[in-house]
Amino acid sequence: MKILLDTHILLWAADDKLPPEAVQYIENRANTLLFSSASIWEVVIKRGLDRADFTIDPTSLYSGLLGAGYRELPITGLHTLIVSTLPPLHKDPFDRILIAQSISEGIPFLTADKLLCQYPGSIIFVGSPF
Repeated sequence: MKILLDTHILLWAADDKLPPEAVQYIENRANTLLFSSASIWEVVIKRGLDRADFTIDPTSLYSGLLGAGYRELPITGLHTLIVSTLPPLHKDPFDRILIAQSISEGIPFLTADKLLCQYPGSIIFVGSPF
């Protein structure tokens, strides 16, 4: 099964701090793990703002994900158009594009954000490691 990972899941995976519920999806070799180019962009932006939860170097994260076999999901025009159809549940544009990608591609979205679970589509909630 293909799974699109939320940015925080990617950060926690890179820092070996995954929620136990997420480990079963990430370590399952039958799953194809995807990350969005939006997640890399989010890390670049939020790390530049000195956010305490975005301390990982984006270049290292990107190369580490590719080296670990994750596949990148680029943002398309269709993905951006789907954002306009989403209910205004979440204001973070990075989360909204990730949800739009998940819906557009028919790929389950793995997240620890309960608010994102209110969006349509296949959302897998795994909780936080903290």
